[in-house]
Amino acid sequence: MTSTDQHHVYDVLIIGSGAAGLTAALRLPHELSVAVVSKTELMSGSTPWAQGGVAAVTEASDSFENHIEDTMQAGAGLCKPDRVAQVVQQAPEMISWLVSQGVKFDHELEAAVKSFHLTQEGGHSHRRILHAADATGQAVGTALAAAVKARSNITILTNKIAVDVLRTADTRGRPHKRIQRCNGMYLYDMSSHKVETCLARFTLLASGGASKVYLYTSNPDGSTGDGVAIGWRSGAKVANMEFNQFHPTCLYHPDAKSFLITEAVRGEGGLLLRPDGTRFMPQHHELAELAPRDIVARAIDHEMKRLGADCMYLDISHKPASFIKEHFPTVYQRCLSFGIDMTKDPIPVVPAAHYTCGGLVTDEHARTTVDGLYAAGEVASTGLHGANRMASNSLLECFVFGSACADHIGEMIAAGKAPDIGGIQVIPWDESQVTDSDEDVVIAHNWDELRRTMWNYVGIVRTDKRLQRAQHRIALLQQEIHEYYSQYRISCDLLELRNLATVAELIVHSALFRRESRGLHYTLDYPKRSIRTYDTILQPPSLNPFAEYF
Repeated sequence: MTSTDQHHVYDVLIIGSGAAGLTAALRLPHELSVAVVSKTELMSGSTPWAQGGVAAVTEASDSFENHIEDTMQAGAGLCKPDRVAQVVQQAPEMISWLVSQGVKFDHELEAAVKSFHLTQEGGHSHRRILHAADATGQAVGTALAAAVKARSNITILTNKIAVDVLRTADTRGRPHKRIQRCNGMYLYDMSSHKVETCLARFTLLASGGASKVYLYTSNPDGSTGDGVAIGWRSGAKVANMEFNQFHPTCLYHPDAKSFLITEAVRGEGGLLLRPDGTRFMPQHHELAELAPRDIVARAIDHEMKRLGADCMYLDISHKPASFIKEHFPTVYQRCLSFGIDMTKDPIPVVPAAHYTCGGLVTDEHARTTVDGLYAAGEVASTGLHGANRMASNSLLECFVFGSACADHIGEMIAAGKAPDIGGIQVIPWDESQVTDSDEDVVIAHNWDELRRTMWNYVGIVRTDKRLQRAQHRIALLQQEIHEYYSQYRISCDLLELRNLATVAELIVHSALFRRESRGLHYTLDYPKRSIRTYDTILQPPSLNPFAEYF
């Protein structure tokens, strides 16, 4: 039997190096040994791509009540009031902590008293978005990454991808049929092409979302739903996977890849136009360009289909050129690189998959329904976003629940309630029955087919017939992936494809279950919202689906 000779042991294992994972790592007690796992290098996830900012009440003219009400309104009746209040009320503390970590938010230049420069985005009733120009995620990620690198108790494991929760043996040395508790992960090392075991007293999934399940997305390549799929296979509950947010305004250009035009452009007066230069948002919603994202995305999708147009246009050229360059330097430079001068011309835009509002069910401490396994950030379904995430609440959620996870783990250890993993017998990864494949092209073909299927049948507007077609195609792909996974040595591409197929299945199943239109889920078969509110909770099978692979 061929198995890894790499064996790591930590107090806390964190899968993901974005805002949630780095926050948790930094707020854990210094005496704990912590490992942060990143698919590539540090800051390779979605955090650096976040342009908008962080929503927080920082001025007397605003209030927690206003922020809570806006969030609840955007969430279309599915937000959990306690979780919304938890996040909103902790926002000022999180902002202070971020500043202490070196994050430099923009300030008012002409104010008598130094104060944050605040912008407004769709769904917000007040200016409350703190930002660092239009590259807030980059500023946050850079500061937190530097702080993590300076901590001697934190080990950074790069170029590794989590495979599954560790399998352990019973007292007779036989594998447990079910995951009794999460005691760490199998990690695939992309350099050695081997699987390592990593024991941990506590594990946090902070691996981001799953928008790469769609053909067109604003997300980086690593957003393949790894955490949701791993958690599901380990026995964790999943909720509300049908709520996939499509960012209304991604740059439309043949050479542009996954570049979104920040919501703040509309917040600062940008107008959405048809190809003939006429506005259309006032006909779709009373808030026009500042309507919630789901409404704006559907409006753009509707106008494109109605007119047979390839894109719509976002125009802020009526603002002074100096204002545009100062507030949107990243967007300005990127558009200019494609020959688009946004100070003079409208920007061609289309909707693209942007954010996964559902995920692993968690509580106020970021605990999943599997003992020892936590989840924070886009991978989790916390109850904050409901049926539609409001702009700039996502980074805030990462900070709050990354911190909540760290606090709870610290309390567990201080109270002597942390498990002793020293005597746990881990089932090593077995590759004795598999071989290298000369058919890797199959993975690329399946990857493309899966994403096209999701885009064509499970997109912004849905029907039962489309969903059923998608379900049938995904089932066939699952069979091929299962066969491939069982017979050949794993690779990063195969692991991501396997995870995407699992997530696609969960999305379709959830969408078929919800027989109404609410928030981000819009179906022509049930166009009205039900008077009954409910979450789509999916419970994994009694036996772990991946047990046969060990």
